[in-house]
Amino acid sequence: MKTLLLGMGNPILCDDAVGVRLAQDFKKKLNQKPDLDIVEECSVGGLNLLDLFKGYDRAIVLDSFHTTGGVPGDWYYFTASALCETIHLTNIHDTNFATALALGKTMGMALPELSNILIFGVEIKENTTFSESMSPELEESYPRYSSDILEEIEALLQSDVADAFPPRRASGCSSYYSAVRHSQS
Repeated sequence: MKTLLLGMGNPILCDDAVGVRLAQDFKKKLNQKPDLDIVEECSVGGLNLLDLFKGYDRAIVLDSFHTTGGVPGDWYYFTASALCETIHLTNIHDTNFATALALGKTMGMALPELSNILIFGVEIKENTTFSESMSPELEESYPRYSSDILEEIEALLQSDVADAFPPRRASGCSSYYSAVRHSQS
């Protein structure tokens, strides 16, 4: 199954860089996997993502999340089927991820099914300050959540079926909308 691993974020916006950093670190460990392409840094959204996803059977997205009451270092996972509107809809020149994928499918583009787009998001503290360093809270918990997420991705890459998702440690996790949350406790 041809798979894209995509690190999302801005490497100079503090914690927003977490997806990029994860992809960079995972590339060192996963680079020899057949049928896996790794794009370490992507800071585009909406329709611009279609060209990246074109031709892949599956995509694994690494990104940051900033939720009310979230604990930096907790992480979530879900498929693109669970996506809802994003802040980018306030810009008439852009569209949200789910809408862009639906449009691409309508146009006949070879894109992964929503159930084969797997999103891992790490809860962050700060994404509005220019900094090439992550917050101390996110940095401190990085070894734990990066190891956990890598383990889940390695298991996913062993399977060619979407049923391999959700990841194996789903038990004991609390539901967050349509996502599963992994906390530090």
